[in-house]
Amino acid sequence: MTKSRAAQRPSARTKAVTVAEFSAQAFLDSVGVAKTVVRYGRDEAIFAQGDVCEDVMYIQSGGVKLSVLSKTGKEAVVAMLGPGDFFGEGCLAGQPLRTGSATAITPSAILRVGKEQMAQLLHKEHEMSDRFISHMLTRNIRIEEDLVDQFFNSSEQRLASALLRLAGYGSRDKPARAVPTTSCDTLADMAGITRSRVDGFLVKFKKLGFIDYNGRIPLRINRSLVSVVLHN
Repeated sequence: MTKSRAAQRPSARTKAVTVAEFSAQAFLDSVGVAKTVVRYGRDEAIFAQGDVCEDVMYIQSGGVKLSVLSKTGKEAVVAMLGPGDFFGEGCLAGQPLRTGSATAITPSAILRVGKEQMAQLLHKEHEMSDRFISHMLTRNIRIEEDLVDQFFNSSEQRLASALLRLAGYGSRDKPARAVPTTSCDTLADMAGITRSRVDGFLVKFKKLGFIDYNGRIPLRINRSLVSVVLHN
């Protein structure tokens, strides 16, 4: 028996799943955009504040810290990014120089696309354009949440948030229990606290059963760590 047209049409739910599962990596591969993949070691600079803006970058694997350096030499961490995230998009808006720095926090593979090619791709390929805009909006919301976190949450809550974010909680992908190899100094920058306080809180989290920690990172987190963030 022939199926009706209504049955043959994909449901709204099916369409939603298709959009959610859109892979920027697969798309970039399929359209044949000229690109370069560069591998960086932990703590290696991807670009520095003041460098010329020439590329948009996409994280294939690893993690990236975006930071800004003040005139007095103090560094502020703006965002921590992971696989599937774009960064360096300021060149598309005519930004001549980088306003901040990008550093690999773990061994990372970064795909670089020239700004002219990326601009043409976004103009011609609407699916990619929609995905890119969605990513930018989501990232801006995340940065705003981090700023609110710095003003209103305790040091302990901010460190717990940083650990959960590094493990992928709050992203579209299934979170992992393991926090990737990073330094306590980076955790201190993310939480806006001193290195000694990071050490103290990690020991406390271990005693409470929130993390599996042997004095070194990487470490493993338990879902119960979320209670620290939710605690008012």
